Amino acid sequence: MENIVNFLVETIGEWGYIGIFLLMFLESSFFPFPSEVVMVPAGYLAYKGDMNLFLIIISGLIGSITGAWFNYFLASKFGRKFLEKFIKKEKLDKLDKFFATHGHISTFSGRLIPGVRQYISFPAGLAKMNGFIFSFFTGLGSLIWILVLVGLGYFIGENQTLIHKYLKEITAVTLIILVIIIFIYYKYQKSKNE
Repeated sequence: MENIVNFLVETIGEWGYIGIFLLMFLESSFFPFPSEVVMVPAGYLAYKGDMNLFLIIISGLIGSITGAWFNYFLASKFGRKFLEKFIKKEKLDKLDKFFATHGHISTFSGRLIPGVRQYISFPAGLAKMNGFIFSFFTGLGSLIWILVLVGLGYFIGENQTLIHKYLKEITAVTLIILVIIIFIYYKYQKSKNE
């Protein structure tokens, strides 16, 4: 495990901010690539003084938003039948239902849910969601996740056991906070409609 971590730290150090952008673009599109593998080592490099913390966050954020837009354009241009060639129909049905139930905020909340994060842009693209709102909510959700991962790398980057422990706990706490935010949003929308 230590060899893999060292390899990732060295690779991200060599590729720099463009590497972070490209890898987060991949993570945000439908390619199965975990953001933890990029942002945690990048946070550790910031702690060591090898990279700038602000530029790491910006590179990751722009990569995430660009990757999400890639999925959005695929869905809006080619439609559902095209997507079903690459993604199981059942998964798309679940994403559609999630998007229909939670509306625009699902692009925010979806960015914080493992397994949904990469795919939530598809129903937004199929629904032709407003581009500014899509970018805002996608960026906000991505920023929170990036800050969590970079923070883990920055403060405990050398201890992989602690990272795995805290990543699970932080994901659980994030999901609980997310449920509270969605509940408040739902109540607000309901009272506004009444």
